[in-house]
Amino acid sequence: MGSQTPLKLPVIDFTTPGALNHGSSEWDSLKVQVREALKEYGCFEAVYNGLSPELRKAHFGALEELFDLPTDVKKLNVYEKPFHSYGGHDPTVFETMGVDRANVFQEVENFTNTLWPQGNPNLSKIIYSVSRQVAELDGVVRRMLLESLGIEKYWEEHINSTDYLLRVNRYLASQNGDESHLGALSHTDKTLTSILFQNEVGGLEIQTKHGDWISVKLSSGSVIFMVGDALYAWANGHLYNAIHRVMMRGNITRYSTGLFSIPRAGYVLKVPEELVDEEHPLQFKPFDHFEYLNFFLTQQFNPGSGSGSTIPVVSNIKDYCGI
Repeated sequence: MGSQTPLKLPVIDFTTPGALNHGSSEWDSLKVQVREALKEYGCFEAVYNGLSPELRKAHFGALEELFDLPTDVKKLNVYEKPFHSYGGHDPTVFETMGVDRANVFQEVENFTNTLWPQGNPNLSKIIYSVSRQVAELDGVVRRMLLESLGIEKYWEEHINSTDYLLRVNRYLASQNGDESHLGALSHTDKTLTSILFQNEVGGLEIQTKHGDWISVKLSSGSVIFMVGDALYAWANGHLYNAIHRVMMRGNITRYSTGLFSIPRAGYVLKVPEELVDEEHPLQFKPFDHFEYLNFFLTQQFNPGSGSGSTIPVVSNIKDYCGI
């Protein structure tokens, strides 16, 4: 028996001329690819030149500086919103920090000024630049998706009702050399969308509908675009929200970043009537995303077993507002 070809995610190239020009033939071609990838895999690899190699290098260098701060200082990263603050179930294994509304420079500066009372303008500039560039791609993909689903009339309300959260993570290398271990438990994101990228260590794995795991190996010019629970529910199951995890291998510290689009508190997500038909009967009741997060925290919270993760194994969006 010959060895099977490793599974790979779909790759969509947003660097081709005209790709970002709304209404162009390139745009129309890509939006079909976006819909099909998110329907079948719940994610895809996006080739995107907004994050230059120089900006990526500066970003991951800034993360080393950030996580090298004393733990007591990092714990000053506090927001009232769930999943926005510093988290480190075991700081010797895994730590995470959040920047609310990271595409707004003043919010980024507030974050850095909390940790460096004297200020850290260079780190603020890097985080803001990364967030702005990745948010631009998120806006393009989400607009393509709504058009491809025939619900483009909701575009302005959809984009204007969301904010961005930047989360940065550090996974320390295994103490057992090359022995692999679980860095983050299997989970789905609680967001509308997630855009993820990582340093050269890698480790992200994504599960297909058929239960197979794909090991993600990103190029220096690509990121992962992923459907979260909120978008999965709002789209009435027309898309897939992929389970994913992090497997740590080798002896190099892993740094990763996610920019998450999140509905604003008080905004109620309701399935568009255009996405309800005989093939797709209504599956989800209207819901407030932050009420869902609070339910998730109080009912389903599950700290990882020795991994430092605080993410449960599966999504419970259907338990919360499924019909």
